[in-house]
Amino acid sequence: MPVTAAQIDLWRQAPTETQILEFKEAKASFDREKLNEYCVAIANEGGGHLVLGVSDLRPRVVVGTSAFQKLVDLVNEVFQRVGFRVEVEEVLHPDGRVVVFTIPSRPRGTAYHLAGRYLMRSGSSLVSMSEDRLRAIFAEGAPDWLEEPSMSGIDAQEVIDKLDTQAFFEMMKMPYPSDRSGVIARLTDQRLVDQVDGLFSIRRIGALLLAKKLDDFLMFLARQREL
Repeated sequence: MPVTAAQIDLWRQAPTETQILEFKEAKASFDREKLNEYCVAIANEGGGHLVLGVSDLRPRVVVGTSAFQKLVDLVNEVFQRVGFRVEVEEVLHPDGRVVVFTIPSRPRGTAYHLAGRYLMRSGSSLVSMSEDRLRAIFAEGAPDWLEEPSMSGIDAQEVIDKLDTQAFFEMMKMPYPSDRSGVIARLTDQRLVDQVDGLFSIRRIGALLLAKKLDDFLMFLARQREL
């Protein structure tokens, strides 16, 4: 949906600049490298908007901007520099021309960088992300511990031998299937078991909920670590 003058006025009323809004006067121009840095920083914070032509201090007056007249070319230039697409719009507000950059969020488990700097905002400044913050972001893409395999490379009968499948169907208040394939299909549907290359893998959540003997799984993991 295109940004309108009414939307600009709503943004101006926000109590403070937020993770999704950054205002800059930029009456005559705005440094292109600084633009790229803000795109990266805002994307790393979940995405949002950079608004040129509005003062960054309340009451946030629309002052207008003559920066970036060739917006089509600018979109390509920003993409080439930062590696992701940023939408740019010109809004003709009654008090002056406003340019709005709509910046997408970084992908889950990923942080954007510019020339090796993983940027974020700190007040009115741009700073490099701390090591702790980067670790937290990269950990987002890691598999959930409970979804990792606790036993793998086993056949369907071994799955049934290792898990209390009767208890599972009782918990689910479902009739027990008439054949083994029906049991395995339901365990797979519930993401307790995965099929891999014709064999099966029991997830940790499946073992914790349904193991007949947890020691079987502990011994399996111990053997895997020794290999």
